[in-house]
Parts: sequence; structure tokens; C-alpha cells
Amino acid sequence: MAWGALLSLPYGLVRAGRELLDPRVLLPALAVAVLSSVLPYSFNLEALRRIPPRVFGVLTSLEPAVGAVVGLLLLGQRLGPWQCAGVTAVALASIGATRRSARDDRQG
Repeated sequence: MAWGALLSLPYGLVRAGRELLDPRVLLPALAVAVLSSVLPYSFNLEALRRIPPRVFGVLTSLEPAVGAVVGLLLLGQRLGPWQCAGVTAVALASIGATRRSARDDRQG
């Protein structure tokens, strides 16, 4: 987050000037930064401590599907056939890898 902010700061200053440093802009920007990156990352780390890595992997692979459903319901965004196939392929690959890993653990 810090590196991305530093890289985009010059562009923001050129485009917005001093308005970028206005507290009415900085406070919502800070809220977006925390709610969109820091908080989910912290929750992911906490979940990884509490659930098996296999389960975490499957749940993580389902994030694009959840994002697609949220985009559809809240924003009216629809995925094309190739995008749907991509989301499905990622989820199925993760589930398949998890099942294979579980089978290998039982055999080994």
C-alpha cells in the first residue's frame, strides 16, 4: 500500500494539486485504503491461523466468484462467457488440488 501510494502521489499532485491534501479527501481515502486492503489482509491472516490451509485455499479461490455475484447484485455488472469460464476454472482447479492433497495425505 505504501509503495503504491508513493508511486501514485506525483500523478495525483499534478492532477489535483493541493486539493489532494484536503482532509475531506484524505479521510475517505484513508478509509478506502483500510477497508479495501488492510482489513481483508488481516482477516485472511487470522483465518489462515484458524482453519486448515486446504480449506483456506478453496475459500480464497472462490473470491472471484463472490466478487462476480456481488458485482451482479449491487452494480448490475454481468460477466461474459469467457469470464464465467475463467472463474469456474479457477474454483474447480483449487477444489481439485485440495481433494488430491487430502487423498495424498491419507495415503502417505
